[in-house]
Amino acid sequence: MQSALHRRAGSIAGLAAALSVSLLAAPAMALVGALPVGAAGAAEPALVDAEICDRDTGLYDQAASANSINLYALQWSPFGPSEMGWETYVPLIQKELGTGCDPTSAAFAEKLSLFQTRYGLMANGQFDAATFAVFRGLWQERRPFILARIRGECPSPPPIADLSYLVAGEEHAERMTRMARRDVLEAYREMVAAARREVPEMATQPELLQIFSSFRDPEADAARCARDGNCDGVRRAACSAHRTGTALDIYVGHLLGYGVDSTHSHNRRYMTQTQTYRWLVKNAERFGFVPYAFEPWHWEWGGPPGGSAL
Repeated sequence: MQSALHRRAGSIAGLAAALSVSLLAAPAMALVGALPVGAAGAAEPALVDAEICDRDTGLYDQAASANSINLYALQWSPFGPSEMGWETYVPLIQKELGTGCDPTSAAFAEKLSLFQTRYGLMANGQFDAATFAVFRGLWQERRPFILARIRGECPSPPPIADLSYLVAGEEHAERMTRMARRDVLEAYREMVAAARREVPEMATQPELLQIFSSFRDPEADAARCARDGNCDGVRRAACSAHRTGTALDIYVGHLLGYGVDSTHSHNRRYMTQTQTYRWLVKNAERFGFVPYAFEPWHWEWGGPPGGSAL
């Protein structure tokens, strides 16, 4: 069994290293003002039993200390562009580990060490690039679009009869989008209704969770990429997840001075601290949606339970 886990860990790490299908490497922008937009999306602390998170056996103090430093100081390039720290990915990592404990705590380090053991990594409870490669592989292999790309396939656009128009209040003002697959829109609407029921602050700010990009015609997408110069080479222009009608770019907030889909590290880090993003991380899978870790706004519908979107 252990060797099988090792093989799986190796395949996942290899998958993580190989996948750059839809990565946008946007040019760095100066931090203008660094003021939050959509302030009601401010993050709330996780509701986790403080006694559990605060318990200290003394076994993971060193790991917790190391994590508290590299959470902000780690210099690495998990998706190509250089980044500082790994705070951006904490909500997804907490979800994967099944914990809401602070990433600088000994309890978090203990959970991380169990994950490392499971995948044949050095089980010291310290976050590092090798551990993240496994996380990334797990997240990526849950995206049907990525699995199709690994098989060498570029999914065909859906028949026009399978597409449906967004209605008023679903489109974000900054980017006018029009259509998505009918089943995807149904799942999205159920998810938004649940979010606004469960988090009153989202209900008072209708801009949150609006869609600013959905189905994109492959030819038009290629032309836009070439025009704007923000493609990941020919591959993204030729085969974007948005061609499937199952990918939605959902507004979760952004920093003033940045676009709603700016990949600047400051902007992405802010987005992942918002209450809206954290709700999606915890709840989107209930409605069939999976995240793309590099873009906090990008969510793909994986299909109903037991099925597949593609």
